[in-house]
Amino acid sequence: MPNSSQDRNGTEASRNRAPLAPGDTVVLYDRRRRRYRVSLRAGGNFSTHLGGVSHDAIIGRTEGFTVVTTKMHPLVVVRPSFREAVLEIPRQSQVIYPKDLGAILMRLDLYFGAHVAETGLGSGAASAAILRAIGSEGSLVTYEIREQVVPGARANVTQLAPDAANHRIVVADAYQDGFAERDLDRILIDLGEPELMAGHAADALRPGGIVAAFMPTILQVHRLTMALTMDPRWRLTETVEVIERTWHVGDASVRPDHRMVGHTGFITTARRCEPASFAEAPTDGNDLERVPDDDHSQPNG
Repeated sequence: MPNSSQDRNGTEASRNRAPLAPGDTVVLYDRRRRRYRVSLRAGGNFSTHLGGVSHDAIIGRTEGFTVVTTKMHPLVVVRPSFREAVLEIPRQSQVIYPKDLGAILMRLDLYFGAHVAETGLGSGAASAAILRAIGSEGSLVTYEIREQVVPGARANVTQLAPDAANHRIVVADAYQDGFAERDLDRILIDLGEPELMAGHAADALRPGGIVAAFMPTILQVHRLTMALTMDPRWRLTETVEVIERTWHVGDASVRPDHRMVGHTGFITTARRCEPASFAEAPTDGNDLERVPDDDHSQPNG
């Protein structure tokens, strides 16, 4: 018989495979890829300029089918992906875009069972992404100074990462108080002055742990990198900007889409290490020469 943690891990998977039921949320896509978010209820009806669809025609079926409106327009019915749900959650502050969340998860190297802290709850999208990555064996503590944003963000997290009982929210000033936890595996910083958190993060992380900061401006990146450079506990500092461009692929043409999400922010990461001795102390935050991953050049001769 599976234990309770296995039950929690399987809950969302089982729910996603089950037939659609009243209370479930679905997304309807038309031929132009416009999406319509619908919360199902018995006897309900969805109406649009393309015609109407009875909720009863959707309830009881498994996602991935096509339903036809009263005006004979086909609509593809699927459950909302995490990416779609993030874009549509109620926002109290700027949400981190899905393209950045994906990069943050990879650069933080999140894994099942990791113990994580973050500063800045916002609308809860990053918290939900972290909870999905670390699973029921991990833990997440979120520090947020604005108590008024907590109820709305908590509701979003519950929607995006249901059954996550391993999330704790602390209303506190992280700039001043830092982290109460020690030996954390990973830390995410989403604050306006991330450089003020460099020392606090080094105190809280285990050796080899990773900090990542998400910032909209390059001036923030510079200030944070200088703070990391001045603290001998930080090594391997790196900054990236994530750009995503979708493409239109049709019978007659293949071209970039006219609209795209361009700049949203920068991600800076660093590793918590034992301080180097004087003889091997780095001269700056990027003390190791970086060789491109695709550099396959061979020496001459």
